Amino acid sequence: MNPPEVVALLAVVGGFVFVLRPLVGAIAKRIGGEHRRPGLDPADRDEILNEIQAMRQELSELAERVDFTERLLARHQQDALPRQGS
Repeated sequence: MNPPEVVALLAVVGGFVFVLRPLVGAIAKRIGGEHRRPGLDPADRDEILNEIQAMRQELSELAERVDFTERLLARHQQDALPRQGS
């Protein structure tokens, strides 16, 4: 290999390193977890937990209402059916 070819090869390799180094660094940081979002503020976390608890309570009340309605409908349908053997 003659000297101009060596210089050209070094220039190409140097160009690749110059272009790819920031990209590889960004990928390494992402894999390493440096760009992860920080955890929630404790006040925000408590507020979210309170909202979830309130939603669970409302859902439980709604389930009780649905059960009550189903029992009423079943009783009404049972009363509306003609009795056999009478």
